[in-house]
Amino acid sequence: MGKDVWRPRKRKQSSVYWIRVFFTQVEMMLSAQTSMGCVLVILVFLLNIGSLIIYFVNLAEAEGYKISFPDSIIYVDTGFNAFFLFYFGLRFVAADDKLRFWLELNSLVDFFTIPPVFVSYYLNRNWLGLRFLRALRLLELPRILQFLRVTKNNYSIKLSKLFAVFIGTWLTAAGFIHLVENNGDPWVQPANSQSISYFKCMYLVMVTMSTVGYGDVVVQTALGRTFIIFFIIGGLVLFANIIPEVVEIVESHKSYKSSYEVVSGKNYIVVCGNITLESVTTFLQDFLLQDMGNVCTEILFLGESLPSLELEAVFKCYSAYTTFFYGSALNSGDLKRVGMESANACLILADVCSPQPYTEDTCNIMRVLSIKNHYPNTRVILQIIQSRNKVHLPNIPNWDWRRGDNIICLAELKLGFIAQSCLVPGLSTLLTSLFIGKENTETKRKHLKDKMLLGDKDYKVMTFQLSNDFADMTFIEVCRLCFVKLNLVLLGVELKFGSRGESAILINPSARIKLHRNTMGFFIAHSLAEVKKAQFYCKACHSDVQDPEQIKKCHCKRRLHSRSFSEILKLRSESLVSHGQPAKSRSLIVLPPQRFVDGVSDVRGKENSRVILDPTGRFHWCDAVPLQEALLSCKDQAALNLQDHILVCVFGDANSPLIGLQDFVMPLRASNFIYHELKDIVFLGSLEYLQREWKFIQNFPKLWLFSGSALCCADLRAVNVRDCSACAILSSNTTASRNPSLVDTESILATLNIRSMQDKPSSASLDAVFRGRALGNQSEPCYKRIPITTELKSSPNAQFINQAPSGNSAIPEQDQLSTTAAPAGAIFSDSFLNSLLSMTYYNHHILALLQTLVTSGTSPALEEQLLEMDSRLSRSADDMVQNASQLRCKLALLPLSERLLMGVMQEGSFRDVYCKALDLFGILCFGLYRLMEEPNPYKNRFVIARPASDLKMLPTDLLFCLVPFNVATTDGQRGEMESRL
Repeated sequence: MGKDVWRPRKRKQSSVYWIRVFFTQVEMMLSAQTSMGCVLVILVFLLNIGSLIIYFVNLAEAEGYKISFPDSIIYVDTGFNAFFLFYFGLRFVAADDKLRFWLELNSLVDFFTIPPVFVSYYLNRNWLGLRFLRALRLLELPRILQFLRVTKNNYSIKLSKLFAVFIGTWLTAAGFIHLVENNGDPWVQPANSQSISYFKCMYLVMVTMSTVGYGDVVVQTALGRTFIIFFIIGGLVLFANIIPEVVEIVESHKSYKSSYEVVSGKNYIVVCGNITLESVTTFLQDFLLQDMGNVCTEILFLGESLPSLELEAVFKCYSAYTTFFYGSALNSGDLKRVGMESANACLILADVCSPQPYTEDTCNIMRVLSIKNHYPNTRVILQIIQSRNKVHLPNIPNWDWRRGDNIICLAELKLGFIAQSCLVPGLSTLLTSLFIGKENTETKRKHLKDKMLLGDKDYKVMTFQLSNDFADMTFIEVCRLCFVKLNLVLLGVELKFGSRGESAILINPSARIKLHRNTMGFFIAHSLAEVKKAQFYCKACHSDVQDPEQIKKCHCKRRLHSRSFSEILKLRSESLVSHGQPAKSRSLIVLPPQRFVDGVSDVRGKENSRVILDPTGRFHWCDAVPLQEALLSCKDQAALNLQDHILVCVFGDANSPLIGLQDFVMPLRASNFIYHELKDIVFLGSLEYLQREWKFIQNFPKLWLFSGSALCCADLRAVNVRDCSACAILSSNTTASRNPSLVDTESILATLNIRSMQDKPSSASLDAVFRGRALGNQSEPCYKRIPITTELKSSPNAQFINQAPSGNSAIPEQDQLSTTAAPAGAIFSDSFLNSLLSMTYYNHHILALLQTLVTSGTSPALEEQLLEMDSRLSRSADDMVQNASQLRCKLALLPLSERLLMGVMQEGSFRDVYCKALDLFGILCFGLYRLMEEPNPYKNRFVIARPASDLKMLPTDLLFCLVPFNVATTDGQRGEMESRL
């Protein structure tokens, strides 16, 4: 009995299994996932086209066009429709929703076309009927073309779909009008039919869709007119949308898929990567500004998507300079179309606001790999968001920074600017005006009493080769000569060494380094004509010339003997220095270089131990500090005693992309700072985010973490925000909102929250930014202002920070503050860094100088060294410490004291201060930070880049300086060194 029950059940399960297998195979065939399925789908489409052709043949016979086929054509058509019936059964079996299947378009076509053919075969009488509906199967054409690999890209697929919809609708509508007009309304007697050809019906449909309506062909039946009423509505929409779109695609493809014709001697560059309206507009403005006065360089944009209407308008406005090509840098064919082999350079733009910076960087690195694999000699300038992704580029074959390949790391430069601004307020504005943007002359004129001293010059950093007459002279000697004789400020030089053409940029190097022949100098000047005088200078011809305009290229035969400038400078210095030592009454104390190495404290503050640096000798180093030891709480004594520290407010969570706080810390832990100059750095933010960053910064000394938020006043008070020397606000959070005004919400609210905590101290208080320095009249009351540097991802959002206080505020009104927050260096926007791309193309040495200034010496050679060390900071060998440190200067903002001026303060000019600081201490001054006019209760200042030589100095002025590493810049340190000396 059990076996009798078990066997039928087994048979039933087996039959269910095979039914499921059959259904699965049918579904795969109909979806063309198998080779048999592809053949079936293509065969059905071809048979539909064949049936439609038979319909047109029958039309021609009926209309008397003398096109005759044997009567066997009806048998062929019947065979086609028998196959359609079989295919209809397969579709029905595979359909998930049987009821919905009957209402599908292909099912309706089969309903009205298959039965009439079988009836015609049975009656042996051909009837056209609704066989014109077979034209609707043309909608399957795009799918078939994809199966055959004819259409592979978005352009061809979209074009085929539009073409199929238009042709299918046109032929079907013409067939319906032909049917009703030739047969008439069935309820009208006598018949109101008219003899009209199918071609005239096509003509009528086209005229109707285009809304032209000539009236030479009209419909007479009620069915035809009713159809026309509804067809005008749908046909008009179809014609008005599809035809212009088809024309636009064809035209754009024709223009954007063309090839660039390379003309010998014509300069052009290729720009690829993030090609959007914002990035293209910014790039064109910066590039054309840099290109002014040079040979016109054509710009070829290689975009991976067709440009929007707004972007097309931009390209049309700059049509004389730009050409857009549709393609990808990852495609060798597209690289060939834009002539990458002959291009002067390829510039790759990055999406600075990308929510996935790692993905954005790796995509751009792959573009570099593609370009270098096919065209190894093409120069590539690349934007990178995160500095940790730079390690992949040296691994690319043919990548060589010595041949002009450059990396612009946005995070490294941005955080370096913000870090240096914490030590030197206003520095970011000064460097921006010198390297990239124009100075805010109007703002300076508004707040300067003697406005005529500013002049109308905009100074820039420029490079040019120095005269060989400067060979074997020290940098200080050359620097003084250029300022006195040529009215030029020399910032640094590039020295070449080694057999492979290695070079190093030295900014205000020590006196032990002598200049070589063919040395390139970095100048602050107004024009290239002024800089060329440094190459034309001849000791034999120009030693007695006083006017820089008279220094021109001479053709003397090698030079008459005359006293060298170094000898003249030595005699002059001896009159200022007694017994070869700096005077004890001076404001600054010079520490002998070897004393720095035998330092006074280690990273934990223990006396009489050695300073520890990393293997490169460029950064202070310590053993890895566990996270819990660096974590502060409200009850910690270390938090309560925080004074003169740097507060960094970080917004981020466990899922936010990393900012790269290592790039912020490294400039503040550079070895050219003596250990006592290092300020404590406190990071305030989410602990989940900070512990992700901690593994990259745990080897730097004097770092602290505090779990909290800058939006909470209690957390700000816990880290003693009112006594910090500087505050930086960084954000890693990205918002899903498309409104750019909401991108910087947290940073803006945190800035306003910290500003609300500022108070009014006693009349003896000093300016909060420069506490401990003599800045002016201390008897006047002033308002304490916490110095804040806020990072903004969208520069227009500065309007929310640069607002004057309300009328009911206890602090007096100061309308001028609404325009001075950015010039004072209080705001740093990511959009500022976009200009570096154009600047680097024209002169990559300028980028190297800027990187050296803001990152405290980072260079491609150093990055290669770090890469060989597995990018890990570890303790250095003792013999490396002195060599790396003594060649680097440091940025500082020094007060203009009476002891430094030595009696010329009241009538002194910038020329006097420049020469005395250079002669006595080797300090190079290149900018001025001046107080605004009263009323100025917050002691706000503005920047003057490269002050005029005859600009009268004020007692409250502060000088932007490049200070030798062994010169003390703080009062506490100077006192300690005086006691040690």
